[in-house]
Amino acid sequence: MVMQVEFVSPEDILYSGEGTQVTARTRGGGEIAFLTGHEPFIGSLVPCEVRVSETSGDVKRFAVRGGFVSVNGAKVTVLSDAAVPAADVDAAAAQADLAEAEVALESDPANAEAKMNVQWANARLAAISTGTGHAADH
Repeated sequence: MVMQVEFVSPEDILYSGEGTQVTARTRGGGEIAFLTGHEPFIGSLVPCEVRVSETSGDVKRFAVRGGFVSVNGAKVTVLSDAAVPAADVDAAAAQADLAEAEVALESDPANAEAKMNVQWANARLAAISTGTGHAADH
């Protein structure tokens, strides 16, 4: 079964296409997959990789800094102010951001911004990995 999938930012529609499944990670809920006919759902996203299984069989990967996912029948919308297609991820920049954030956390383990930056760097690295989607596989 096919569903409409969109990634929307305040400025633009980053992606619009048809898919058979969308997988994301919600705050407090872990990873969740949406199929056509899923119950209506609105969830807050943590920085993560979002995967769209397209009708062609290809899987589109995106790094999302956070935001929301909305599911209504045959439509899934990801709302985020920062979402990057895997093809546009700069691996060296993500690695450098990760190292910088980890140094900041060493000096202040409660640094919320550094924690968010670690998650964002890992989301970008996960989006470009060819393994299970986890940055550790990269």
